[in-house]
Amino acid sequence: MDTPNNEFVLVASLEELKAKGRLVVQGGHRPILVIYDRGRVFALDNRCPHMGFPLERGTVEDGILTCHWHHARFDLESGCTFDLWADDVPNCAVEVRNGDVWMRTTFDHPDPAAHWHKRLADGLAHDLDLVIAKAVHGQLAADVPVTDIVRQVALFGAQNRDGWGVGLTILTTLANLLALLPEDEAYLALFHGARRVAADCEAEAPRRERAPLGSRPEPATLKRWLCLWTNVRHREAAERTLLTAIAAGVSPAMLADALLSAGTERAFADAGHSLDFINKAFECLDLIGWQHASALLPTIVAQMVAARGAEESTAWRQPVDLVALCDESASQISQLFAAGRSVQGWSNHAALARELLGDDPVKIIDALKAAIRAGAAPADLGQSLAYGAALRVARFGNANEHADWETAHHVFTHANAVHQMLRRIGTAGIDGDVTAVRGIMHGAMALYLARYLNVPPARIPGEGDDQLDDLPADEETIRIALLDAFDRQRQVDLAARLVARHLTLGHPPQALIATLALAVLREDAGFHAYQMLEAGVRQFASWGNTGEGRHVLIAVVRYLAAHSPTERGTLQTADIARRLMQGGELHQGAAAS
Repeated sequence: MDTPNNEFVLVASLEELKAKGRLVVQGGHRPILVIYDRGRVFALDNRCPHMGFPLERGTVEDGILTCHWHHARFDLESGCTFDLWADDVPNCAVEVRNGDVWMRTTFDHPDPAAHWHKRLADGLAHDLDLVIAKAVHGQLAADVPVTDIVRQVALFGAQNRDGWGVGLTILTTLANLLALLPEDEAYLALFHGARRVAADCEAEAPRRERAPLGSRPEPATLKRWLCLWTNVRHREAAERTLLTAIAAGVSPAMLADALLSAGTERAFADAGHSLDFINKAFECLDLIGWQHASALLPTIVAQMVAARGAEESTAWRQPVDLVALCDESASQISQLFAAGRSVQGWSNHAALARELLGDDPVKIIDALKAAIRAGAAPADLGQSLAYGAALRVARFGNANEHADWETAHHVFTHANAVHQMLRRIGTAGIDGDVTAVRGIMHGAMALYLARYLNVPPARIPGEGDDQLDDLPADEETIRIALLDAFDRQRQVDLAARLVARHLTLGHPPQALIATLALAVLREDAGFHAYQMLEAGVRQFASWGNTGEGRHVLIAVVRYLAAHSPTERGTLQTADIARRLMQGGELHQGAAAS
């Protein structure tokens, strides 16, 4: 973006401009097209805002400038486009003084932050990727805090789609990673999140506002009602109940307890997506501010009440009725929590995780009971469950069908969501931790049903006789090799070994996470890739650079490598926008063709 400059420079005499019709002069950071048309002089960026082709090759008729290449049309006076996909072309001030044409050589806006805020709103409303990319870049260049950008996009998504969608989940997962990313990757992350929210809202009905109840029942009553309305699939009643809890000032922890309780009325609902969306809505509010709870939280109700539970599937009923097993155990385990609170210092997370990977569902439930009896808190169980689910992915056998990666992924991201919600709830649960029990047990049974994915199990790199000595030792060389692995298909094992190499040599985990983020942000990644990356980073933070933490990131990279490379079309759009915003020449030779 050009630095504001009030100085004018001489372009040419008016007679010369009249004779030639148009001139191209070098501006402060970019070429400027000066046009004489019907007695007036105009000055615009010579690069078409769509793809950067030189507008000097365009035609002018009746005050409309048409690009020679993709035929985008612009109002010559204002630079505004008639074709929204092209974006507006910047213009600059021009004056005629004593028969000479003078021009300001820079493009600027009186309030850049406000200008790019409006342009982002336009891009979101019309689902225009290039406009969104430029607006994100422009806001960052204007030093707009990233949380403000996330807030603008999140509230747009909440208002312009009747329910939480994958776009808001992607936005939140990437926003959670922003603190770990360098500047260029932060731009990519915000662009990816914003464009996916816009795509989610395209042609969708806007959200209809609902009001809280006139009364203010106790939180326990509101929680019971929320579970009731979820059970009978009464969306309006559930939303009004939730809005009432928010209006009554119920704490985020108690709201989480109520929604986790309602969300586990059905087992492993929508393959875990329902709980993950609930968790992401809470994390989004952590980012943009809890004053927006009434706008954002009700958006997750539609899926929660409509979700299909695993109890409707044969695998959860035959040959062992896993739903009945969970239901029968829930009341017992709530009593065990009460007894286990007197025991302090439980820390057998990894050992419990390995028991949860067993092939006998009754023994798995017994292992949970034993851990609770020994003093494990709900969040401890969540951490163990998530680690067990990560091991399923880390040991995913390459002989499985490619689609089976999603089965492993669903269990892991569900387990992470349960873990994060339980950490948020803390001691706010008011029903003897039955909510926690249900979420953990449903996740444990989903993990049990995915056991076939590890038959035979893939080897964990860096363990046994795999010493990784054939791989580079230098941090930057490992990084380059890892990104190169993502450039090629079927590099799952190599990518995992490189991650293990980086971590076992003691290189900074943050640098590795930034590399994994870049690998995802380069791709036209699917929804699940973003989920997998962010959940893995969350779980790694619980373990640090331990053996268990390494297993988590190995799981992440194996999944990501299995889904790379893609066409990377979105990266091309982001690069075009960045170069246009920075004054770069995209098609230098086009004017002479």
